[in-house]
Amino acid sequence: MLTKPPPNRRALLRAGLAACATSLGVPALGQRAASAASGLRFGTTPVFLDDQVGFLARWSTYLSAAVGRPVEFVSRRSYRDIMGLLRTQEIEAAWICGFPWVMNQAQLRGLSIPLYQDRPLYQSYLIVPADDTRSTTLADLRGKVFAYSDPDSNSGYLVPRTTLMKAGIDPDRHFARSFYTWGHRNVVSAVAAGLAQGGAVDGYVWDTLQAVAPALISRTRVAWRSETYGFPPLAVRATLDTDTEQRLRGALLRMAEDTSGRLLLGELNLSGFGRFHPEAFASIAQLATMIGARAT
Repeated sequence: MLTKPPPNRRALLRAGLAACATSLGVPALGQRAASAASGLRFGTTPVFLDDQVGFLARWSTYLSAAVGRPVEFVSRRSYRDIMGLLRTQEIEAAWICGFPWVMNQAQLRGLSIPLYQDRPLYQSYLIVPADDTRSTTLADLRGKVFAYSDPDSNSGYLVPRTTLMKAGIDPDRHFARSFYTWGHRNVVSAVAAGLAQGGAVDGYVWDTLQAVAPALISRTRVAWRSETYGFPPLAVRATLDTDTEQRLRGALLRMAEDTSGRLLLGELNLSGFGRFHPEAFASIAQLATMIGARAT
Protein backbone atom coordinates (compact mmCIF):
# COMPACT_ATOMS: atom_id res chain seq x y z
CA MET A 1 0.00 0.00 0.00
CA LEU A 2 1.39 3.36 -1.01
CA THR A 3 1.46 6.09 1.59
CA LYS A 4 1.61 9.81 0.96
CA PRO A 5 4.93 11.47 1.77
CA PRO A 6 4.90 13.70 4.88
CA PRO A 7 3.93 17.26 4.04
CA ASN A 8 6.74 19.74 3.58
CA ARG A 9 6.77 22.01 6.64
CA ARG A 10 7.76 25.08 4.65
CA ALA A 11 5.01 24.47 2.13
CA LEU A 12 2.48 24.16 4.95
CA LEU A 13 3.76 27.38 6.50
CA ARG A 14 3.50 29.25 3.22
CA ALA A 15 0.00 27.93 2.66
CA GLY A 16 -1.03 28.94 6.15
CA LEU A 17 0.38 32.43 5.77
CA ALA A 18 -1.31 32.83 2.40
CA ALA A 19 -4.65 31.76 3.90
CA CYS A 20 -4.24 34.23 6.78
CA ALA A 21 -3.33 37.01 4.38
CA THR A 22 -6.35 36.27 2.22
CA SER A 23 -8.70 36.26 5.20
CA LEU A 24 -7.32 39.60 6.36
CA GLY A 25 -7.42 41.17 2.91
CA VAL A 26 -3.61 41.41 2.73
CA PRO A 27 -1.98 40.80 -0.70
CA ALA A 28 0.24 37.75 -0.91
CA LEU A 29 3.97 38.19 -1.48
CA GLY A 30 3.70 37.70 -5.22
CA GLN A 31 0.83 40.18 -5.40
CA ARG A 32 2.79 42.77 -3.44
CA ALA A 33 5.79 42.34 -5.74
CA ALA A 34 3.58 42.76 -8.80
CA SER A 35 1.96 45.82 -7.26
CA ALA A 36 5.35 47.38 -6.52
CA ALA A 37 6.51 46.64 -10.06
CA SER A 38 3.48 48.33 -11.63
CA GLY A 39 3.81 51.55 -9.63
CA LEU A 40 6.55 54.09 -9.07
CA ARG A 41 7.42 54.94 -5.48
CA PHE A 42 8.84 58.41 -4.85
CA GLY A 43 10.54 59.23 -1.54
CA THR A 44 10.31 62.61 0.19
CA THR A 45 11.26 64.14 3.53
CA PRO A 46 9.13 66.73 5.37
CA VAL A 47 8.57 69.96 3.44
CA PHE A 48 7.21 73.32 4.55
CA LEU A 49 3.60 72.87 3.43
CA ASP A 50 0.80 72.93 6.00
CA ASP A 51 -1.19 70.48 3.87
CA GLN A 52 1.65 68.17 2.82
CA VAL A 53 -0.57 65.09 2.55
CA GLY A 54 -3.08 66.90 0.34
CA PHE A 55 -0.37 68.38 -1.87
CA LEU A 56 1.39 65.04 -2.36
CA ALA A 57 -1.95 63.44 -3.28
CA ARG A 58 -2.51 66.09 -5.98
CA TRP A 59 1.05 65.78 -7.25
CA SER A 60 0.70 61.99 -7.29
CA THR A 61 -2.42 62.27 -9.47
CA TYR A 62 -0.67 64.67 -11.85
CA LEU A 63 2.50 62.57 -12.23
CA SER A 64 0.58 59.29 -12.52
CA ALA A 65 -1.25 60.65 -15.56
CA ALA A 66 1.90 62.13 -17.08
CA VAL A 67 4.11 59.06 -16.49
CA GLY A 68 1.46 56.52 -17.44
CA ARG A 69 1.73 54.45 -14.27
CA PRO A 70 0.74 55.01 -10.63
CA VAL A 71 3.09 57.28 -8.70
CA GLU A 72 3.04 56.89 -4.92
CA PHE A 73 4.83 59.27 -2.54
CA VAL A 74 6.60 57.69 0.42
CA SER A 75 7.46 60.14 3.22
CA ARG A 76 10.20 59.56 5.77
CA ARG A 77 11.73 61.71 8.50
CA SER A 78 15.33 61.87 7.27
CA TYR A 79 17.51 61.71 4.16
CA ARG A 80 19.18 58.64 5.66
CA ASP A 81 15.84 56.85 5.77
CA ILE A 82 15.18 57.77 2.15
CA MET A 83 18.61 56.57 1.04
CA GLY A 84 17.97 53.27 2.82
CA LEU A 85 14.77 52.78 0.84
CA LEU A 86 16.61 53.51 -2.41
CA ARG A 87 19.31 50.97 -1.60
CA THR A 88 16.82 48.22 -0.80
CA GLN A 89 14.82 49.12 -3.94
CA GLU A 90 11.71 49.88 -1.89
CA ILE A 91 11.42 53.15 -3.79
CA GLU A 92 12.46 54.09 -7.31
CA ALA A 93 12.97 57.85 -7.02
CA ALA A 94 13.45 60.50 -4.35
CA TRP A 95 13.83 64.21 -3.68
CA ILE A 96 17.02 64.31 -1.67
CA CYS A 97 19.73 66.89 -0.96
CA GLY A 98 23.05 67.73 -2.54
CA PHE A 99 24.96 66.23 0.38
CA PRO A 100 23.53 62.68 0.14
CA TRP A 101 23.74 62.96 -3.65
CA VAL A 102 27.51 63.51 -3.67
CA MET A 103 28.02 60.77 -1.08
CA ASN A 104 25.88 58.16 -2.83
CA GLN A 105 25.94 59.08 -6.52
CA ALA A 106 27.45 55.73 -7.53
CA GLN A 107 24.10 54.18 -6.57
CA LEU A 108 21.97 56.91 -8.15
CA ARG A 109 21.22 58.69 -11.41
CA GLY A 110 20.39 62.39 -11.42
CA LEU A 111 16.81 63.12 -12.49
CA SER A 112 16.25 66.88 -12.17
CA ILE A 113 17.34 69.99 -10.31
CA PRO A 114 14.42 72.20 -9.24
CA LEU A 115 14.52 75.85 -10.27
CA TYR A 116 14.02 78.40 -7.50
CA GLN A 117 13.54 81.94 -8.83
CA ASP A 118 14.57 80.50 -12.22
CA ARG A 119 17.92 79.23 -10.92
CA PRO A 120 19.04 75.74 -9.78
CA LEU A 121 20.61 77.31 -6.70
CA TYR A 122 19.86 78.05 -3.07
CA GLN A 123 21.59 79.20 0.13
CA SER A 124 21.93 78.19 3.74
CA TYR A 125 20.61 80.75 6.22
CA LEU A 126 21.72 81.27 9.79
CA ILE A 127 18.59 82.32 11.66
CA VAL A 128 18.28 83.75 15.17
CA PRO A 129 15.37 85.04 17.27
CA ALA A 130 13.91 88.27 15.90
CA ASP A 131 14.90 90.18 19.03
CA ASP A 132 18.55 89.17 18.68
CA THR A 133 19.87 92.17 16.79
CA ARG A 134 23.56 91.57 17.50
CA SER A 135 24.36 88.12 16.09
CA THR A 136 25.66 88.28 12.53
CA THR A 137 27.80 85.13 12.27
CA LEU A 138 27.96 81.61 13.63
CA ALA A 139 30.89 82.71 15.77
CA ASP A 140 28.54 85.05 17.65
CA LEU A 141 26.57 82.04 18.92
CA ARG A 142 29.36 80.68 21.09
CA GLY A 143 27.89 78.99 24.18
CA LYS A 144 24.36 79.06 22.74
CA VAL A 145 21.91 76.27 21.84
CA PHE A 146 21.89 75.53 18.11
CA ALA A 147 19.42 73.66 15.89
CA TYR A 148 20.55 71.61 12.89
CA SER A 149 18.04 70.26 10.39
CA ASP A 150 19.36 66.81 9.41
CA PRO A 151 22.87 65.28 9.63
CA ASP A 152 22.74 64.66 5.86
CA SER A 153 21.52 68.14 4.94
CA ASN A 154 23.85 70.51 3.12
CA SER A 155 22.24 73.77 4.23
CA GLY A 156 21.07 72.48 7.61
CA TYR A 157 24.29 70.77 8.73
CA LEU A 158 27.23 70.65 6.32
CA VAL A 159 27.43 74.39 5.58
CA PRO A 160 27.31 75.65 9.19
CA ARG A 161 29.83 73.09 10.40
CA THR A 162 32.34 73.72 7.63
CA THR A 163 31.87 77.49 7.99
CA LEU A 164 32.94 77.21 11.61
CA MET A 165 35.85 74.93 10.69
CA LYS A 166 37.10 77.43 8.09
CA ALA A 167 37.13 80.05 10.86
CA GLY A 168 39.25 77.77 13.04
CA ILE A 169 36.35 76.94 15.37
CA ASP A 170 35.52 73.40 16.51
CA PRO A 171 31.77 72.97 15.81
CA ASP A 172 31.53 70.24 18.46
CA ARG A 173 32.77 72.59 21.20
CA HIS A 174 31.40 75.92 20.02
CA PHE A 175 27.78 75.54 21.11
CA ALA A 176 26.56 74.77 24.61
CA ARG A 177 24.27 72.20 23.00
CA SER A 178 23.01 71.31 19.55
CA PHE A 179 20.22 69.07 18.30
CA TYR A 180 18.49 67.90 15.12
CA THR A 181 14.94 68.97 14.34
CA TRP A 182 14.45 66.67 11.29
CA GLY A 183 13.03 69.34 9.05
CA HIS A 184 13.85 72.90 8.00
CA ARG A 185 10.47 74.20 9.10
CA ASN A 186 11.16 72.59 12.48
CA VAL A 187 14.41 74.58 12.73
CA VAL A 188 12.42 77.78 12.24
CA SER A 189 9.89 76.66 14.86
CA ALA A 190 12.65 75.82 17.36
CA VAL A 191 14.28 79.24 17.01
CA ALA A 192 10.92 81.04 17.03
CA ALA A 193 9.90 79.25 20.24
CA GLY A 194 13.19 79.96 22.00
CA LEU A 195 14.27 76.30 22.10
CA ALA A 196 17.42 77.33 20.23
CA GLN A 197 19.25 80.65 19.96
CA GLY A 198 20.27 79.90 16.39
CA GLY A 199 19.68 77.43 13.59
CA ALA A 200 20.76 76.49 10.08
CA VAL A 201 17.97 76.36 7.53
CA ASP A 202 17.40 75.99 3.79
CA GLY A 203 17.02 79.57 2.54
CA TYR A 204 14.40 78.53 0.01
CA VAL A 205 12.26 77.11 2.81
CA TRP A 206 12.66 80.20 5.01
CA ASP A 207 11.82 82.50 2.09
CA THR A 208 8.75 80.45 1.21
CA LEU A 209 7.54 80.37 4.81
CA GLN A 210 7.42 84.16 4.69
CA ALA A 211 4.45 83.74 2.36
CA VAL A 212 2.76 80.67 3.85
CA ALA A 213 3.53 81.15 7.58
CA PRO A 214 4.37 84.83 8.16
CA ALA A 215 3.54 84.73 11.87
CA LEU A 216 6.11 82.00 12.42
CA ILE A 217 8.79 83.70 10.32
CA SER A 218 8.25 87.05 12.08
CA ARG A 219 9.74 85.57 15.25
CA THR A 220 13.05 84.85 13.51
CA ARG A 221 15.68 86.87 11.66
CA VAL A 222 18.23 85.92 9.01
CA ALA A 223 21.61 86.80 10.50
CA TRP A 224 23.80 85.43 7.68
CA ARG A 225 23.48 83.92 4.21
CA SER A 226 25.92 81.47 2.68
CA GLU A 227 27.19 81.35 -0.89
CA THR A 228 24.94 79.53 -3.35
CA TYR A 229 24.89 75.75 -3.82
CA GLY A 230 23.15 73.31 -6.15
CA PHE A 231 19.47 73.08 -5.21
CA PRO A 232 18.39 69.78 -3.56
CA PRO A 233 18.02 67.40 -6.52
CA LEU A 234 15.67 64.63 -7.56
CA ALA A 235 17.31 61.27 -8.28
CA VAL A 236 16.44 57.68 -9.16
CA ARG A 237 18.19 54.50 -8.12
CA ALA A 238 20.79 53.35 -10.62
CA THR A 239 18.94 50.08 -11.29
CA LEU A 240 15.74 51.75 -12.50
CA ASP A 241 14.87 51.07 -16.13
CA THR A 242 15.68 54.00 -18.41
CA ASP A 243 12.19 54.17 -19.94
CA THR A 244 10.59 54.89 -16.55
CA GLU A 245 13.35 57.36 -15.72
CA GLN A 246 12.81 59.24 -18.99
CA ARG A 247 9.03 59.31 -18.52
CA LEU A 248 9.36 60.73 -15.00
CA ARG A 249 11.96 63.29 -16.06
CA GLY A 250 9.79 64.39 -18.96
CA ALA A 251 6.77 64.78 -16.69
CA LEU A 252 8.74 66.99 -14.31
CA LEU A 253 10.31 69.12 -17.02
CA ARG A 254 6.90 69.77 -18.60
CA MET A 255 5.18 70.88 -15.39
CA ALA A 256 5.77 74.55 -16.15
CA GLU A 257 4.04 74.17 -19.53
CA ASP A 258 0.46 73.43 -18.39
CA THR A 259 -1.98 74.96 -15.95
CA SER A 260 -2.16 72.04 -13.51
CA GLY A 261 1.60 71.74 -13.37
CA ARG A 262 2.07 75.46 -12.79
CA LEU A 263 -0.44 75.37 -9.91
CA LEU A 264 1.55 72.61 -8.23
CA LEU A 265 4.81 74.47 -8.81
CA GLY A 266 3.20 77.54 -7.28
CA GLU A 267 2.45 75.60 -4.10
CA LEU A 268 6.11 74.57 -3.99
CA ASN A 269 7.25 78.14 -4.77
CA LEU A 270 9.34 76.81 -7.66
CA SER A 271 9.78 78.10 -11.20
CA GLY A 272 9.99 74.57 -12.54
CA PHE A 273 12.13 71.44 -12.67
CA GLY A 274 15.27 71.71 -14.78
CA ARG A 275 17.85 69.41 -16.33
CA PHE A 276 20.27 67.63 -14.05
CA HIS A 277 23.90 68.82 -14.10
CA PRO A 278 26.27 66.96 -11.74
CA GLU A 279 28.76 69.84 -11.69
CA ALA A 280 26.18 71.87 -9.74
CA PHE A 281 27.20 69.90 -6.65
CA ALA A 282 31.00 70.21 -6.91
CA SER A 283 31.19 72.75 -4.08
CA ILE A 284 29.11 70.51 -1.82
CA ALA A 285 31.48 67.63 -2.56
CA GLN A 286 34.37 69.82 -1.41
CA LEU A 287 32.61 70.54 1.89
CA ALA A 288 31.87 66.82 2.38
CA THR A 289 35.57 66.03 1.88
CA MET A 290 36.45 68.70 4.42
CA ILE A 291 34.57 66.89 7.20
CA GLY A 292 35.61 63.41 6.03
CA ALA A 293 32.05 62.39 5.25
CA ARG A 294 31.24 58.87 4.14
CA ALA A 295 28.29 57.36 2.28
CA THR A 296 25.24 57.03 4.52
